[in-house]
Amino acid sequence: MRLATVLFSSTLLLAANAASASGADYIRAHGAQGVNLWRLASREREREREKLMSQRPALVVQDSNTGFIAVTDESNPEFPDQWFTQPVDHFSNSSDTFEQRYWINTRHYTPGSGGPVIVLDGGETSGEDRIPFLDTGIVEILAKATGGVGIVLEHRYYGESIPVSDLSTDNLRWLNNDQAAADSAHFMANVAFPGIDEDLTAPNTPWIYYGGSYAGARAAHMKILYPDLVYGAIASSGVTHASLSNWEYYEIIRNAADPTCSGHLQHAVLAIDALLSVPYAKRYIKSLFGLQDLAHDDDFVSLVEAPLGYWQAKVWDPAVGSTKFDEFCAFLDKPILGNGSLSLLPVGHEDRVVHLPGGIKLDFSILNYAKYIKENYVSTCDTSIEDCFGTYNDTKYLDTGLDQDWRLWLFQVCTEWGYFSTAPPDPAQPRIVSKLLTLEYSSKICRQAYPAGKYFVVPPMPNVTAVNALGDFAIAADRLAIIDGEVDPWRPCTPHSDYAADREDTILQPFKIIPNAVHHYDEYGLENINEEPEEIRKIHGEMVDFVLEWLKGFKAPGSR
Repeated sequence: MRLATVLFSSTLLLAANAASASGADYIRAHGAQGVNLWRLASREREREREKLMSQRPALVVQDSNTGFIAVTDESNPEFPDQWFTQPVDHFSNSSDTFEQRYWINTRHYTPGSGGPVIVLDGGETSGEDRIPFLDTGIVEILAKATGGVGIVLEHRYYGESIPVSDLSTDNLRWLNNDQAAADSAHFMANVAFPGIDEDLTAPNTPWIYYGGSYAGARAAHMKILYPDLVYGAIASSGVTHASLSNWEYYEIIRNAADPTCSGHLQHAVLAIDALLSVPYAKRYIKSLFGLQDLAHDDDFVSLVEAPLGYWQAKVWDPAVGSTKFDEFCAFLDKPILGNGSLSLLPVGHEDRVVHLPGGIKLDFSILNYAKYIKENYVSTCDTSIEDCFGTYNDTKYLDTGLDQDWRLWLFQVCTEWGYFSTAPPDPAQPRIVSKLLTLEYSSKICRQAYPAGKYFVVPPMPNVTAVNALGDFAIAADRLAIIDGEVDPWRPCTPHSDYAADREDTILQPFKIIPNAVHHYDEYGLENINEEPEEIRKIHGEMVDFVLEWLKGFKAPGSR
């Protein structure tokens, strides 16, 4: 069948891809409010796509039967899609299968060399988002150093590795830790790579399993669950501890952010909470943020905290990292009427206070906060405020179409992982989020989005024991490396948590913290590793060293 082809420049396509974010990106930090933000961003991307198509002359060869028009992206010709057949259910007698997508880097492979297979777990997003790590990131770095083959393996249900026709509660029942781990094991033991005649399956070839964040936990779990197949594993920012409340996420940001910014946030949250408790002041503070028509106070504060999610988007490589958190902080500190000396005064100082009607007095940073929310969030609303930012209308969360990819990671959150965003449990604890962010509020989306099915019912609270039983903070094994970022908001859920026991860093069991790093900083890399920042160059060198040492001890089962 001849499909229509619309050819855009690589620059336009890459720009469109860069602007895209998966549902998981929003859900991780914002929960139910994240679904709203995902919807608004999706509509904006669609408008941008239509704008690109209208502005760019296109060569169209249209299929007369279907009328289908496809946009072809040829930006990664070196890494075409590959497919591997997987059972939908590894633990039943069902014959249903689906195709799992992967990509392969054979730049450094020499037949018969015994080089390893470096596999990167795609985690909770489209595997296409991980291809840069195959090209210049950690997979390329380790494959080049070892003469190995590099792989990115897309996670079931994400990207195009979809085993079902919709994302209903029943059809999501095969999206769990056990099925995903069995996928990886089946792949490692049975895959035949295109263009490679040699059998590179595990355990006869050493496989090094890498993952970052959720995929980092999966890397650690694979080493525990399938030690005969996984010769070595690297868990970067691996969240091996699952918890219901994830209040520590914001605590890392509070302590690691610029002290001035952190002070502004703490002061603003206390003031906002106080004003919301006073009937006549409540509507005023909401109207200041452009949200006077938002019915529920907890919806209001959940949107106010949305910019905090920018912290996790920090990356050492400016080509892919975000500076939005720092821009947000600078916006809060912007003096009114250009009086720069006011910024030097402590937050709450009388000279910084703006007197508003009704006897309300606010530090100017709160007015800036309100302006920021209006300009960057409220302005994107193209319907009613309640429709855009309210979370109490259950019908908003019942669309089960395959395009609703926010349903995927949220389902994993609601069934096994938790991590609901809440305020600290101790009211006296300093905080940068409202006390109205409760576990009840943050978890209600699970009941709204996943009504009971015929074959599966989402539990009242996620079964985090399914995750923690595999090792929790103490997870360890020979040839399992633990690498985390010092100021990663997810560090409290990793083996480098302050709740975890310290341990020795050895070649056999590496245990490394990257100073001033946020989320899986080691996963990113430059074509010229010598141009990387010192701390990144250092961790990459250490990773190469311990993997090479691991490989010295490899013996295929038949030769032991």
